[in-house]
Amino acid sequence: MIVAVSIDDAGDPRIAPFRALRDRDLRARDRTFIAEGKVVLAALLKARRFTVDAGLMLDRKLPGMADVLAHWPPHAPLYSANQDVVDAIAGFHLHRGVLAIGRESIVETAAALVGRLPADALVVVGVGVANHDNLGAIMRNCAVFGVDAALFDRTSCDPLYRKAIRVSVGAALQIPFAHGGDAADLVSLLQSHGFAIWALTPGGSRDLHQIVPPRRLALLVGTEGEGLPHSLLTRLETVGIAMAGRFDSLNVAAATAIALHHARTR
Repeated sequence: MIVAVSIDDAGDPRIAPFRALRDRDLRARDRTFIAEGKVVLAALLKARRFTVDAGLMLDRKLPGMADVLAHWPPHAPLYSANQDVVDAIAGFHLHRGVLAIGRESIVETAAALVGRLPADALVVVGVGVANHDNLGAIMRNCAVFGVDAALFDRTSCDPLYRKAIRVSVGAALQIPFAHGGDAADLVSLLQSHGFAIWALTPGGSRDLHQIVPPRRLALLVGTEGEGLPHSLLTRLETVGIAMAGRFDSLNVAAATAIALHHARTR
């Protein structure tokens, strides 16, 4: 197992990549990202699409990390420090005590991803999902219900932002996904590959639990509040979830979970 290098100075040049971490800066620089927490790090070390550049951990966390660090790549340095030094390095309080810088070594395109999906496939498409918590929860739902791929248009947030990965409990590093492009183009791509598309919306023309999912299905979900664009709703089959009470809509992550459960159990 790799031995961590002890750091006692937040200004040590060896830990420069971890200093004042910002998602946007990391993603723009060599497609790197932040993995935070033991469970997320374990998922990162198992992923084929991603590699690890370096790690930084609280010294008191190291004994409990032996099972995960057994898979640590030999090329990546691992550093440890006490709480004060780690917080000073990262620029925020690191209560989970585990940080790693991952790298997206394979940038997936929607066309390539959809093109290799199996005959029976379930896909989630996020349009304008700009909240990191919602996107992370959607990716966790995808993992729970065995989704084959997730697509997010360019107005959605990056699935590899730190909070999205953390909320997904590492699922963002496991579910094949592509991020970018126009939502209408993603719909056309899926239709050209034989996918039926259900646009989830509170005012759907059909009730979710009254329709049988086809072999190739894509669930289209929109942002909180505004939902899916009208231009998409008018060209697709709209599906709603029956509700009771004063509220007429669900959180997008909750709605996605219900729709995925229906698709898988039926």
